[in-house]
Amino acid sequence: MNEQVFAELGKKYGKTPAQIILRWHTQMGFVVIPGSKNADHIKDNMDIFDFKLTDNEMEQIAKLDKNERLLTVKYKL
Repeated sequence: MNEQVFAELGKKYGKTPAQIILRWHTQMGFVVIPGSKNADHIKDNMDIFDFKLTDNEMEQIAKLDKNERLLTVKYKL
């Protein structure tokens, strides 16, 4: 989330970098399941459907892919 493009787009759309990332994923057609126990963060996570990233913005973010996993979640069944 430290990439400048997220801050710039956040400023443009009045959103946080996290919201820009969530919007990118949903616009790509990915299923996103953000997690938070903070009520304000949960509300923010849902407040991503009142704007749409342009094709150019989508491409800018896609170019950031470093083919690295940022988070591994281990589930205990």
